[in-house]
Amino acid sequence: MATPSCITSGVFQTQPPDLSVNTVAEIVRVALAPVFLLSGISAFVNVLASRLSRIVDRSRKLEPQLLASRGSEHDRWVNELKVLDRRMSLINWATGLSVTSAVLTCLVVVLLFAANLIQTHSGTEIAWLFMASMLTIGAGFAVFLIETTIAARAVRIRTELLKHTVEDDS
Repeated sequence: MATPSCITSGVFQTQPPDLSVNTVAEIVRVALAPVFLLSGISAFVNVLASRLSRIVDRSRKLEPQLLASRGSEHDRWVNELKVLDRRMSLINWATGLSVTSAVLTCLVVVLLFAANLIQTHSGTEIAWLFMASMLTIGAGFAVFLIETTIAARAVRIRTELLKHTVEDDS
């Protein structure tokens, strides 16, 4: 292991960071992968926001129907609102996990540059942050999978509608 450049012969010395075009270009090249990851995360957050918006719109549309209903129809609206509430909760969790992943990825990019500027070895910290970012986006995807599964189950067509026939007027 090399001796840190700031300590030489017991005297504190500092070396200016190497900010040549080649050095900065290399840092930018290394930082590009996390930046592309940020683009993917932002697209995923956009999908989540869109789904949340549709869920909220549906729940607002159901509220007056619920208040005007009675009996089994009322129970059906209550059950649908419960499913929508669960889906909203899952979308919020997936969004929070995804945004956390984006923040961690931003920290990776910042540390890549800072490590060069202050001439420190932050490889371990960068690796841990990147792994944490991958774990949180993976958890966000898993929660999204649960939400889409619940949504797919909720879209089933009621049996009485499938068996409905129109009587002839003649």
